[in-house]
Amino acid sequence: MTHARHRLLIATALTALTAVTLVTGCQSDARGTGGGAAPLSLSGLTTTADGMSDVGESTCPLPYDVAEAAKGAGLNGATAAGSVEDDMPVATAEGGKRARPWEPLAKNPGALVSCTFRIGEDDVQVHTVATRKPQAIAPLAPVVQTLSGSSVDELAGYMKKAGDAEPGDVVVTDSGNVAAVRLKLDGDGDAYLLVSLGEAGTGSPDHRQQVGDLAGALAGQVQ
Repeated sequence: MTHARHRLLIATALTALTAVTLVTGCQSDARGTGGGAAPLSLSGLTTTADGMSDVGESTCPLPYDVAEAAKGAGLNGATAAGSVEDDMPVATAEGGKRARPWEPLAKNPGALVSCTFRIGEDDVQVHTVATRKPQAIAPLAPVVQTLSGSSVDELAGYMKKAGDAEPGDVVVTDSGNVAAVRLKLDGDGDAYLLVSLGEAGTGSPDHRQQVGDLAGALAGQVQ
């Protein structure tokens, strides 16, 4: 997904939310060898997003170790930063100072940092979003639909389940390739991690479990 297309998806989130009648409702310090990252917070994620280039970054600014998460999820294949096919930035940002008045991340102030990795021949998209009020996952509804191939009804049901989730709960789409985890923030706000692996309906019979395990492991790395 190009950066321009990603921005378009986020900008159209309010329209998508109305159409499906949704029910409502690394921080700036990277993980180093000497210690862990700062606790995830709305202000920290916003600062990270605001510090990123408008054209994206060649590294993910959040402390995700995809190789470790993949190992724990039973996923084989070499891991690396960046997409398998596209010559696109590894990381992009939305919200914060970039948010335009009509965009979801301005109406419910927050920030989104999106990073792309690969495991074997599959792309892994990792979206980390935090907002002042619930539901932080709402602006990602168009992204969920695009990645999972969900129908309008399937998307509405999934977003309701994800919106009702408690911190640490993993919610996988019916397609089996997208999972959301509600994150616990340091301080006020609401946050989610959205992870996709490959295309909808691909992989082995236990692919759905592996996607959920991958998302859970990545969530644990930023909390």
